[in-house]
Amino acid sequence: MNVLGYAQRLGKSLMLPIATLPVAALLLRIGQPDLADIPWMAAAGGAIFSHLSIIFALGIAVGMSKDEHGAAAIAGAVGWYIIEAVATTVDPSIKMGVFSGIIAGIIAGHSYNQFNGVKLPQFLAFFGGKRLVPIMTGLIALITGAILGFVWPPIQEGLNAFGNAVVGSGAVGQFSYGFLNRLLIPVGLHHVLNTIFWFTIGDCVQVTYTVAGSVMNTCVNPEMITSLAVGGSAPDVLNGGMIAGSEITQIADKVTNGDLHRFFAGDPNAGIFMNGFFPVMMFGLPGAALAMVLTANKGRKAETAGILGSLALTSFLTGVTEPIEFLFVFLAPALYAAHAIMTGLSLVVANALGTLHGFGFSAGLFDMVLNWGLATKPFVLVLQGFVWFFLYFVVFFFAIKTFNLKTPGREDLAPATAGSASSAATSTGTGSDYEQARQYMKSLGGYRNIKSIDACITRLRLTLENGDVVNEAQLKALGAKGVVRLGSGNVQVILGPQAEIIAGEMRKIPADDSLADVTLP
Repeated sequence: MNVLGYAQRLGKSLMLPIATLPVAALLLRIGQPDLADIPWMAAAGGAIFSHLSIIFALGIAVGMSKDEHGAAAIAGAVGWYIIEAVATTVDPSIKMGVFSGIIAGIIAGHSYNQFNGVKLPQFLAFFGGKRLVPIMTGLIALITGAILGFVWPPIQEGLNAFGNAVVGSGAVGQFSYGFLNRLLIPVGLHHVLNTIFWFTIGDCVQVTYTVAGSVMNTCVNPEMITSLAVGGSAPDVLNGGMIAGSEITQIADKVTNGDLHRFFAGDPNAGIFMNGFFPVMMFGLPGAALAMVLTANKGRKAETAGILGSLALTSFLTGVTEPIEFLFVFLAPALYAAHAIMTGLSLVVANALGTLHGFGFSAGLFDMVLNWGLATKPFVLVLQGFVWFFLYFVVFFFAIKTFNLKTPGREDLAPATAGSASSAATSTGTGSDYEQARQYMKSLGGYRNIKSIDACITRLRLTLENGDVVNEAQLKALGAKGVVRLGSGNVQVILGPQAEIIAGEMRKIPADDSLADVTLP
């Protein structure tokens, strides 16, 4: 498998554990004293954040296995426990965070693919097949943990140095992350980048304290822990001096890593790699959508408005941007490059203005409102959003007009489809989800051409026998926003939020279905 194809599988696998974050953030946030004040609800959300590493091990193991079997998940847990125990016994200073889960998940996934069908001699037959998977995973994890015990400390120092360099570089690091985050979206590798920034860079230790009779939390630099004690008073420097003299009731025994995790743990310095996405997703892309509607060809404005209006609303409310981004990334790649640049600039400006905000799912209205109480200067972030709406609108409008870019509503359509509501930009297939899945499968070359079917939030991730037989025109006529090829056999079909549904229906299609009765646009 080529490197991009393998990275595609890993990126897809990361989505399963990351999908647990919205519910974790929701429970943790609603349970806080400034909202519902339900301690057990906050504890439920906190439990997920506290065990992200093993959740990553479970999710990646399932995602990397060829048929997403539960045996791979069990093997992932076994591998994680062994790696953590062995590595920290060799060197107690090791703190791998989610990386131990990622490593364990990869080992377990590959072990499942390699050993799930192995037959052992009769006297060992009970331990063959899928029962062999956690055994082999454990043995491999044992060796891996011992090796990591010696090699991880310098890696850990390197990661810390990288994180400190990015944070210390200020605007340069912020811009680079925002720019690369958008630039990697077409190939689906932004999840790998996000894992580094959201779950590994920066650390703190959670401290619980009482103030005015209420139980509160904050997250402080690990170096401060030596000066704190349960039952003692919070020093003037804790949380900017706002809680000086309050009684400390609990100090966590685990370090919290990553911008996202630290934000929800109460770190007043977290959010620098999330805040700048709110102006882009809530305001910038809707501004771009308006520009594309107004520049659409005469007679197609209403049709284009219907498409882009719903996608802009999705971006504004939820922060799911891929459906709208894939409408112009291939039609006008220069505009997409401008979008990536403006995203990087948004992070720089948001941090320069002193704002901090975070999300459990994405930078949409739902997360902005829910986490408003944890944010720093969120109203300023909204004001920046209005500026970004205008910026995106102006850049897109004049670029489209000046360079005659073929954005939605301006594409060169065949005479039979020009102006038709069933064109590539508007069609979403016909009939039930199952029938649409059969249409997609036929456009992909049929059952025999598909080796594996996966999906993330907005895209089908496919491994094919022969990628050359894929009919991109038919896929787009069925409603695909774009098709990404990662080597000869790895293809991504951008569908939008229905991707998981279509993938599930495609898996139900029997091998003997010839698809002869399927009608394509």
